[in-house]
Amino acid sequence: MDTMELTKIVGSVCGALLALLLIAWGAEELYHVGGGGHGGEAHAAYIIEVEEDGGGAEAEEEIPFAELLAAADIGKGEKVFGKCKACHKLGDGDNGTGPHLYSVVGRAIGGIDGYKYSGTLAELGGTWGVDELDGFLEDPKGYAPKTKMSFKGLKKPQDRANLIAYLQTIGG
Repeated sequence: MDTMELTKIVGSVCGALLALLLIAWGAEELYHVGGGGHGGEAHAAYIIEVEEDGGGAEAEEEIPFAELLAAADIGKGEKVFGKCKACHKLGDGDNGTGPHLYSVVGRAIGGIDGYKYSGTLAELGGTWGVDELDGFLEDPKGYAPKTKMSFKGLKKPQDRANLIAYLQTIGG
């Protein structure tokens, strides 16, 4: 291969890249709808008026938690427990980073002797009923500020119902 052929090949590749860059630039100029155009002026292709009714979608009807719990799936609750088992154990007296969850439904809040609860949980008093567990599992830091539990919570009500139904089957 002589120098002239190599020059032709390199020139062809550079020409193709230049053509590609020019086509991309032209397409961006033609179809660009975001802000920032020439001179800092914004260009909008379309303005769509919408009613202010919560985004246009119908709001989901909130189902009472008792109904969710009645229809809960224990098998799915066991899967949701997978998020908890890094810190909590199910065996009676088997504390981990968190207290054991054997017979947690109906147990006194902060009621395991020998486990060092955060001050907030120890001061709550009462028992872990369905509503208390639902509130705590939704937002642990909101329900018991300054709790040691670093879990962010379960946002889906059905996940909380499934988990509580599963926990009701553990213990007595």
